[in-house]
Amino acid sequence: MSTETQHKKTDFRFFHRLRVRWAEVDMQKIVFNAHYLMYFDTAIADYWRALALPYEEAMNALGGDLYVRKATIEFNASARVDDMLEVAMKCVRVGNSSIVFHGGLFRGDELLVSCELVYVFADPATQTSKPVPPLLREIFTAYEAGETMREVATGSWAQLGEGAGAVRRSVFIEEQRIPKELEWDEHDETAVHAVARNRIGQVIATGRLIADADGLSRIGRMAVHRTLRSGGHGAAVLRALEEAAKARGDHEVALHAQRSAEAFYTRLGYLPHGDPFEEAGIAHIEMRRKL
Repeated sequence: MSTETQHKKTDFRFFHRLRVRWAEVDMQKIVFNAHYLMYFDTAIADYWRALALPYEEAMNALGGDLYVRKATIEFNASARVDDMLEVAMKCVRVGNSSIVFHGGLFRGDELLVSCELVYVFADPATQTSKPVPPLLREIFTAYEAGETMREVATGSWAQLGEGAGAVRRSVFIEEQRIPKELEWDEHDETAVHAVARNRIGQVIATGRLIADADGLSRIGRMAVHRTLRSGGHGAAVLRALEEAAKARGDHEVALHAQRSAEAFYTRLGYLPHGDPFEEAGIAHIEMRRKL
């Protein structure tokens, strides 16, 4: 392997963290060599999430799919059970139809394993190569340059309802099985809606803001695409709605948080208000934040 893949941690923006499991260790008490390719492949899947691209839907929108053409690994040192590792990935080159990634597996600052992965963008029906779409090229370049992978817009239901409704339908009706008659209500027409979009225009998160009492607004219908959670998209939507509340003079925002998301809202400055309750068969608690 070329020495150009012998990177330092500072060469990378993206890291996927993992702990070595007992099942991945061989009779020599080190990670079995084949598992390193699995580590890098797992990191690549997470890299797509860092690009704010739900892989299957993004590939459908881009009119192709990616196929591995070449995978090369160079071993410098071994990982052992319970090691905390960071798998770094970086897109280093985009050719006509090929995309090259370099990776490094680090324990602390020590580089254990290097890799080079070469993918080909191709027609999934024929598996014949085709040019990498210019938009995908731009996304790789922007991400590696440190740019954000999403934009958040606020507006009316007439402006944003199609995209916001699709995410809500997927999350609340299909995933959480909330009856559809409970999901849609008259507040959508008067609420301020926020949507986060990725760089190919797909809506990946949404929420809405409705007026309550004087100086108090309520945030609700917070939903993030299932494969892109923990990527900061929900927080970005929440902050946009808080700014909309502040801009119209509100001094406090409230929301009904699912108990499973309580820690998320706590990290963003929300505090419990009142006792827990059930809504649509799901445990909730009201939380509030001063603006």
